[in-house]
Amino acid sequence: MSEHHKETFVTKYIFSQDHKMISKQYLVTGIFMGVIGVFMSMLFRLQIAWPDHSFTIIEAFLGRHQDGGVMTPDIYLALVTIHGTIMVFFVLTAGLSGTFSNLLIPLQIGARDMASGFLNMISYWLFFLSSIIMLISLFVEAGPASSGWTIYPPLSALPQAIPGSGVGMTLWLVSMAIFIASSLLGSLNYIVTVLNLRTIGMKMTRLPLTIWAFFVTAIIGVVSFPVLLSAALLLIFDRSFGTSFYLSDIFIDGTVLHYQGGSPILFEHLFWFLGHPEVYIVILPAMGIVSEVMAVNSRKPIFGYRAMIGSIIAIAFLSTIVWGHHMFVTGMNPFLGSVFTFTTLLIAIPSAVKAFNWVTTLWKGNLQMNVGMLFSIGFVSTFVTGGLTGLILGDSALDINVHDTYFVVAHFHLVMGVSAILGMFAGVYHWFPKMYGRMINKTLGYWHFWITIAASYGVFFPMHFVGLAGLPRRYYTNTAFPYFDDLADINVVITIFALIGGVAQLIFLGNFFWSIYKGKKAPQNPWKSTTLEWTTPVEATHGNWPGKLPEVHRWAYDYSKPGSDVDFIPQTTPLADGEEES
Repeated sequence: MSEHHKETFVTKYIFSQDHKMISKQYLVTGIFMGVIGVFMSMLFRLQIAWPDHSFTIIEAFLGRHQDGGVMTPDIYLALVTIHGTIMVFFVLTAGLSGTFSNLLIPLQIGARDMASGFLNMISYWLFFLSSIIMLISLFVEAGPASSGWTIYPPLSALPQAIPGSGVGMTLWLVSMAIFIASSLLGSLNYIVTVLNLRTIGMKMTRLPLTIWAFFVTAIIGVVSFPVLLSAALLLIFDRSFGTSFYLSDIFIDGTVLHYQGGSPILFEHLFWFLGHPEVYIVILPAMGIVSEVMAVNSRKPIFGYRAMIGSIIAIAFLSTIVWGHHMFVTGMNPFLGSVFTFTTLLIAIPSAVKAFNWVTTLWKGNLQMNVGMLFSIGFVSTFVTGGLTGLILGDSALDINVHDTYFVVAHFHLVMGVSAILGMFAGVYHWFPKMYGRMINKTLGYWHFWITIAASYGVFFPMHFVGLAGLPRRYYTNTAFPYFDDLADINVVITIFALIGGVAQLIFLGNFFWSIYKGKKAPQNPWKSTTLEWTTPVEATHGNWPGKLPEVHRWAYDYSKPGSDVDFIPQTTPLADGEEES
């Protein structure tokens, strides 16, 4: 498989089974979906900051879903719904697991490719198909799904409930079912590859933390995604076949519908059993990427390697038993609420272990403040900031006061959204030379980082305060409530920062696509890293290494090793006489 075969355009770019090409396909698709998701957020932020004002851009893009340049309430809720769906599933999941698991697992474990290149290709094209169906839902007559990204019944279960409950909701469900199939195929492939295709000497305790993060993330996906699929299938039955899994005693326009015996709370349990592990499906790959980038650019070993592995495994286990903290206000038994409070607060411990170990890795390191390193440090900052507010939301007594306010929006956007995106950018800047054989422009990268991090805090830090003041999330306008008049100026500030942050991503887009073709040619190991991916030729071929596979003799973090003349020792370097493995 190491021989390089001549490829046509179709076999190389469309039906490629090369993990490196598939990772690029995931990345470019994720970037395209991200542009749409961010643009949607900029549109609805205009509405929140300046309700009843007419905007030409709203008139241009929303067509019949606006009234003289003013967004209608239905399309506002639809934009919030599709924005959340796209960012959580199609950008963060694909941009992290889809891109970097595909790129790095074979390269960092010393394998020619994934266990099944064909399944890998099918996984991407299912993801692509689900993306297309989600985008098609934007153009149906009654509008896209509009019951929030959590699609709670009864709005999602009754096609006649609101305009966004019709065909748009059906397309949402079909898209997500295909997306879940894609994720399961990919996850199974990642697990089998890590377990079975490691090169000679690559013990599990010599794996980079990136691979541990991708491996455990895949396991979480296999455990939790089928539950969301079952929730979606039962929802389809309720919508189309007259069942009552989630419906009971429903009235529409004074008419009693023939549903009884179901419960929308059942849907919440099923959804959040995936929904909370999904937070870690998104954040664990970013954690692995940040651990690798920090160690390389601190020029010292990652602090507490085995503790970092243990915390990844602990997070994975605990993530499956904390979903109830999303449901404290559903009438949950207080004792059960206390159990979920305990497990939720418990998961802060392995997360704190990781945060302390990152800080200790930086401590007294020979820091190389390149763009990837800045995004990694930014990740730690937003993860800690957002995580602290999670302690409030994880406590059932405190959560009730801020449930469904902007405090929740601020928390999960900082800890999951912004942090995961910063981790993704760190990975893109760090492994861009490996993906495309060229260096990305560093100056534009610095501009991109500083504007992005400032705008992120400018958007989400003030949201904590308007949330504590009681401002509800997902409201089309707050002008009907004089109590919130004093918060209007803060919403304007938040929107200005959101617009600045959204426009700043054009710097990244221009830099990314320009550098693919015009960037400076990359050396083989630009960051002087120890891991195996930098031992492959710059001009990548299918099979990764010409000739035999590399043999591993040491762990992945031999930086600045005492007694060594160099500040990094590649994993392929045999141990010297009398040298002990770290």
